[in-house]
Amino acid sequence: MFLPWAPLHNPLVQLALSIPVYSLGLWFFGKSAFHSLRSGVPNMDVLIFMGAAASFFYSIFGTFYYYNSPEMHNYLFFETGASIISLVLFGNLLEKRAVKKTTNAIQSLSNLQVKTAKLLLEVVGVWQIKEVEVAQLQLGNRLQINNGDIVPIDAIVVSGDAECDEQMMSGETMPVHKKIGDKVIGGTHLLNGNLQVEVSTSLRESTLSQIIEMVKKAQGSKPTIQKLGDQVSAVFVPVVILISLITFIVSYFWLDLGSAQSMLRAVAVLVISCPCAMGLATPTAIMVGIGKAAKRGILIKGGEVLENFAKSKKIIFDKTGTLSTGQFIFTDFWFEPSQEKEVKEMIYEMEAHSSHPIAKALVANYPNWKGLQTYFTQIDEVKGAGMHAQNANGTVYKIASAKHLEMADDSYDLYFVKGKEIIAKWNMSDEMKAGAIELMTYFRKQNVATILLSGDRKKKVVQVSNLLGISEGKFEQNPAQKLAYIEQQSLVEPMVMVGDGVNDAPALSKVSVGVSFAKGSDIAIKAANLVLMRSDLMALQEAHLISKLTYKTIKQNLFWAFLYNVVCIPLAAAGYMHPMMGALSMAFSDVIVIGNSLLLNIKKIKAD
Repeated sequence: MFLPWAPLHNPLVQLALSIPVYSLGLWFFGKSAFHSLRSGVPNMDVLIFMGAAASFFYSIFGTFYYYNSPEMHNYLFFETGASIISLVLFGNLLEKRAVKKTTNAIQSLSNLQVKTAKLLLEVVGVWQIKEVEVAQLQLGNRLQINNGDIVPIDAIVVSGDAECDEQMMSGETMPVHKKIGDKVIGGTHLLNGNLQVEVSTSLRESTLSQIIEMVKKAQGSKPTIQKLGDQVSAVFVPVVILISLITFIVSYFWLDLGSAQSMLRAVAVLVISCPCAMGLATPTAIMVGIGKAAKRGILIKGGEVLENFAKSKKIIFDKTGTLSTGQFIFTDFWFEPSQEKEVKEMIYEMEAHSSHPIAKALVANYPNWKGLQTYFTQIDEVKGAGMHAQNANGTVYKIASAKHLEMADDSYDLYFVKGKEIIAKWNMSDEMKAGAIELMTYFRKQNVATILLSGDRKKKVVQVSNLLGISEGKFEQNPAQKLAYIEQQSLVEPMVMVGDGVNDAPALSKVSVGVSFAKGSDIAIKAANLVLMRSDLMALQEAHLISKLTYKTIKQNLFWAFLYNVVCIPLAAAGYMHPMMGALSMAFSDVIVIGNSLLLNIKKIKAD
């Protein structure tokens, strides 16, 4: 004891003062240690329990066996064990407070959920407002949302128009205009205007509730690197116990240091090697990384997704709706010179009868082609073979590709023929999304190979690949072929796929990381394990950067945790570190690991 007050040097007083501390510590750590031993995977609390118990019972033995003997002071470690327990419990308190900070993304999202809503009730033909709990709302309920209100639940606009801030949900900084028929998302903010909406989903199935649940599950999942850390910890604990026993034996029998010094060194080894930092290294970084991503409109369904995305060296893209907007651009028109006006009117009349996206795009882009007369008596859309029409004279007209017209010349994408005569032809292409070229440039600099996997023709796939700088293009791939290709490639290395269509769902579920946009099909979103709430492609780059930063932070944390043990265990075994200093340094290592994880929150997301 360092304090000069005489009563504190009485071993019985020390015993009485330390019993409450030991009782709390041995119960707290002993319970955890017992359960871990029963499961066959000893955890870090086994070391704390053994170190504290050893010093406590060794001191009790010294107190009663050598009571009033000059040798007694060599056996008193009551303050050592009590200090160890106090320091570790204090460290656990700091740890829990720090870990709580890493989950602030869930808290931020939960704060968006308002508790009450303005329910509209029709009483004798007059709408009246009643404030009710959001949990009580049912499908079809009509709500009033006023300027400045938070949208209480997912709903469809039935009256009014307004500007809505959806940044927290989608990452979109610009306000989104909402009008009749549009969907509003619970948790978003009405900036100006007033709306009447109809509830379209239950609170449990709302977008915000599902996002919160997804983030919770993701933060609780374990990536491969953490599983490796757990496996190392399971081996590490028995090894440390063995080192502690060897330290005592060598110190007592070989170095002849006496039982007190030998015991002190053995206890120091047990305490110093407690792998708390190792256990915190991964989950704290995962929590911060997933939370940071959620704030930017990137929903990650597991810690393993972060690791796989950071490690993957191949990323597969679907074309339509993923790299392209799905809107068509028409170029290189050629018409029979003497018939151009008439031919344009014929094309418009035929395509206006089609439900195909290409036909709809052409009609929308060229409304001035609409003529005043009707040219055809019959117009048919032949599935997979274009448009067929017939005039009063029985002459047949067709709009189709060279393949379906059985033409050798396929230099144009679409042809308009009268019988066998070509009277018009033109090319078309998908409009590329903003940022597509920059995204491919980014992955190229990251040494990530980009692959275009498309059902489109070779000509189009090559054209898009060359335009964007994509490493490899696969063309004319149906869903079964896409799946077969991915299954084969996934056997070699982890892969990422980005897609948003129903036909992409099987492939998205097979890759290590399936990425979909929130505006994609429901089945694609469910199959994917990383969902981008924003439609811009830069969100994918941000997701990759956050994954890399998180994975890098995990490796830094594990390196520190292992380095701490490698350096400090020999010092403790050699007698250069007192058990109390060991407990203090152990707590300090926890603070470093947690602090390094929290730094993720302030690190800028930018490419190297």
